[in-house]
Amino acid sequence: MKIVGLPYKIEQGVITPDYIESILKETYLFKDVILASKPYVIKASPKSDIAVVWMDIWDSQSGSLAKNIINCRFNIR
Repeated sequence: MKIVGLPYKIEQGVITPDYIESILKETYLFKDVILASKPYVIKASPKSDIAVVWMDIWDSQSGSLAKNIINCRFNIR
């Protein structure tokens, strides 16, 4: 899964995988989602302040959890 449009710099410094995990735990869209690995955070380009986050999520063979969050939008603060 890919999350785009996040600010790279936040009040605490820069976005970290632990910060992303804590936000996802608080977001209703991800209440039943289990991460298969740590999120991977990168800066979109050297001159921008936008981050892109990639993560693997664990899901059943039917993909029912992933189907619920595909093309959904949510705001962080």
